[in-house]
Amino acid sequence: MDDNLLLSFEGALAHQADFERELEPFLQALEAGAGEWMPDIVKGKRPQSYSRAAIWRILKEERGERSTSVGLYRKKWPMLDMSLRLRLPPLPSSLQIWLDVQPLSLFSKTEECWRFIEMVRSWAIHYPAPYASAHSMADRELAGFPHFGREAEVSRRDGFDKVYEVCWLNVFGSKLVESVGRERMLSTPARLVEELPNGSVLLILWPTPADFASDDARVAQARAHVHLRPDLDFDTVLRRLRARSAALVPVVPHFHPDLAPLLSRLPDTFAISERQQKIAELNVFRPPEPEEWLPAALPSDVESQERVLSSYGELSEGLVAALHIHLPSLMDATPESLTDLDFHLWRENFPERYTRELIDAHTAPAVGAYLGGILVRRLGGEWVPRKKLEESQVRVGERVWLPFLRARRYMQSRQSLLDYSLTQFFHEVERFRS
Repeated sequence: MDDNLLLSFEGALAHQADFERELEPFLQALEAGAGEWMPDIVKGKRPQSYSRAAIWRILKEERGERSTSVGLYRKKWPMLDMSLRLRLPPLPSSLQIWLDVQPLSLFSKTEECWRFIEMVRSWAIHYPAPYASAHSMADRELAGFPHFGREAEVSRRDGFDKVYEVCWLNVFGSKLVESVGRERMLSTPARLVEELPNGSVLLILWPTPADFASDDARVAQARAHVHLRPDLDFDTVLRRLRARSAALVPVVPHFHPDLAPLLSRLPDTFAISERQQKIAELNVFRPPEPEEWLPAALPSDVESQERVLSSYGELSEGLVAALHIHLPSLMDATPESLTDLDFHLWRENFPERYTRELIDAHTAPAVGAYLGGILVRRLGGEWVPRKKLEESQVRVGERVWLPFLRARRYMQSRQSLLDYSLTQFFHEVERFRS
């Protein structure tokens, strides 16, 4: 996933009883400013094609005692994830907008940025906001939005009561302007500082948000911040901003070759601000060499190999039945299926989310049977069953392999899913096939 431009905005509503009248300025500004990322889907209980009539209909359908909401999306790139929520009496009436456009690189074009600015300016005039901002999602995460190191309860109580951060686009409400000092606010070194009719101030830090992490943009950001917060030290602020830029520099993946199909999926499960750090960590990750093998087979000690092998098949089929909705590829029983299973169990944190009794008695044996079945089917292996499940072997080439033992070690913890992955084990067996 690419970085996004994220706008968070909450402004006051004047005529909450009349949606169409109150939201006319909102929709006019959206339709004029959206450009390439104009929504084409609105969603309540079900998705519908974008139209104002559909928005009115959904807001009425979704109305509860204190609020109503509608989602706005796009089918195609660039992506849009947008929500409009109206808070209604007895709560203070407000309009809450969450707008997430991907990719951020869309806003490297000046004309796209100015359409966006005009849209937010219109909203800030019609729906006075104590504070609103638009900025890189990744950088917002690193900055600690929305709490900025405060306890959540304190953050909800106090809101943006001082200038904790200066974003690419900022709307400072009249109360915040007065606390800073209107003259000081209006003299902020920035690309645009504009006093709006309702007393709030629109501040644009830099021409485009797409290059927020450049050193020139960081210097401008630090200057604006310490101007609005004279208690802050310029060098300290700039050093912190540069560290955030460094954390977002793309890291080239060079994962362990056996694990690359699995590890390449992991970074996208983390917050966008953490992904480059995770790629760097995974680049140096080296799992232990597989030890679940023997140089020569233990002889089978079961009375009926056919019955035991049938039980292995039932275990494997049980795993597929339990997970095929989430992992259709399990039915194919391929090396890629093992990677899909690795990733699914890791993402769900299966070993630490479910009881040890369930895992040891059911999941681990089923995983071992499925793994062994793939060694038989894809690498020409041969089962050598044993009474003790973890001693059951699959002969491939000159070695015999212990899939049930591997599965038990694999299912010990979330980290063990990587240390003892099925993906790595398959590739190790494959190397010794001939």
